[in-house]
Amino acid sequence: MEKTTHTIQQLIKQRWSPRAMNGEPLTDEELIPLFEAARWAPSSYNEQPWRFIYAKRATKHWETLFNLLVPLNQAWAKQASVLVLVISRKLFSHNGKPGRTHSYDTGAAWENLALEGFARGLAIHGMAGFDYDKARSTLQIPDVYEVEAMIAIGKRGSLDSLSAAMQKEEHPKERKPLKELIAEGIFSFS
Repeated sequence: MEKTTHTIQQLIKQRWSPRAMNGEPLTDEELIPLFEAARWAPSSYNEQPWRFIYAKRATKHWETLFNLLVPLNQAWAKQASVLVLVISRKLFSHNGKPGRTHSYDTGAAWENLALEGFARGLAIHGMAGFDYDKARSTLQIPDVYEVEAMIAIGKRGSLDSLSAAMQKEEHPKERKPLKELIAEGIFSFS
């Protein structure tokens, strides 16, 4: 595992996004605390713009969410226990004006969910590979909400459940050096 350049919490350092899941169902007692962790994320005006639409495998809603995924993600997410569509409310509820940080705030909620799930030994994998327009129409999501991402959640599985190409990618990824990510005082990125 890559070393950090500064000391940080081990949970943050060790978290990564595995795809290998075993298909076992999750109980509400295993799943709902992840959403509770997301609920405690910070947000502008405490708006909490994030919303999660989920489906457990082998339920009537599973196919609806599963069919939103691109084939590459379907190949491994078929073994997930839960699929989640993440959306965010674009307007403040208190005054109807645009909440410019709705996606940013929703990202904080996603991170809380991911950290809580990882701490509980679950595989949590965020995805951009799905049909955003189909999600909006199929799930009847009003325009006041932004379709943000999808998440696969499950119990860790064997690498054998993945294609050979995916097996090679099934490990924590390296991070860019801090000098490429931060600048003091003025924009200085390439």
